[in-house]
Amino acid sequence: MDSEVIIDGSQGEGGGQMLRTSLSLSAAYGKPFEMHNIRAKRDKPGLKRQHLTCVRAVAQICGAQVEGDEVGSMRLLFKPGAIKGGVYQFDIGTAGSVTLVAQTVIPVLLRADAPSTVTITGGTHVPFAPIWEFFAETYLPELRKMGARVEAELEQCGFYPAAGGVVKLRVWPYDELKRPERYELTDIGAYKGGIVEGVVSHIPRSIAEAEVGIVGNQLRDLALERAVREVNALGPGNYCCTRLCYERATVVISGIGTYNKSRKAVANEVVQQINNFVKSGKACEKHLADQLLVPLHLFIGKHQEWSDRWQDFINVNAWNLAIQKETSHYTTNEMVIAAFTSAG
Repeated sequence: MDSEVIIDGSQGEGGGQMLRTSLSLSAAYGKPFEMHNIRAKRDKPGLKRQHLTCVRAVAQICGAQVEGDEVGSMRLLFKPGAIKGGVYQFDIGTAGSVTLVAQTVIPVLLRADAPSTVTITGGTHVPFAPIWEFFAETYLPELRKMGARVEAELEQCGFYPAAGGVVKLRVWPYDELKRPERYELTDIGAYKGGIVEGVVSHIPRSIAEAEVGIVGNQLRDLALERAVREVNALGPGNYCCTRLCYERATVVISGIGTYNKSRKAVANEVVQQINNFVKSGKACEKHLADQLLVPLHLFIGKHQEWSDRWQDFINVNAWNLAIQKETSHYTTNEMVIAAFTSAG
């Protein structure tokens, strides 16, 4: 087995992104890694239940040997084995993000020896994570453009703190024969229309109506359709989701309602994000950019006659992403990918 890749979790954005990316790459490459200072820049550093679920999920899929897989641990040693397709169930046990767990295991399962069915339970619409609609309507379509075959179904919404959200995935091994000759996200085409939707669970419908009204009124130039929906999750919750439909992509931008956050604040957050994206004139929304780097690297990059060295990828802009903005998560993913590609 290759020598261990050493990752300092206090570098870059200093959060869970480094761990998730390391897990995906470790399993996919068959390279062990050791991470220190896990989530060192967070108020409560170390592994939380959501991160622990990612560790144990990937470990189960690839038969890894693991040390340090416990809540609060700031060190993890991960030695992957062979990736096996199959039927898997992962329960975060809190309202930790289902979609972040899904984004960690999908690149691994695409390298499995057989199709997989995965059920993940936790939070589907929670702060600081991609909501279900973004995952299903923005992220997965880009993976499919790369030749990946992944299907996903939302069985139940889950909000903080009650959780109970359920997502089911079907992932097929990556078919090299279906790899596109080229992937790019530089031009999503003309704007075709959009919709702003307010969603509530066990709280007044008027909250969603107010959010939709504010977003729609402030973004009149986009002529957004308006919708309000009630769902029956395990506990109360709210989010405001806007879909901007272009010729070649759907951009999902959202805001999450919380106990101490007003409906006006939720709506204004959505408006600001949309204005920033539209004014940028770029095709790749900033949150999507960092989430595409791992699958791009594993399934597209080195097959387009580019150097295997990550720095060369960056220098020649090999990914062909017209990015709204390079976030700390994006540059952190660059850093982790560089560590794995340069390791022996």
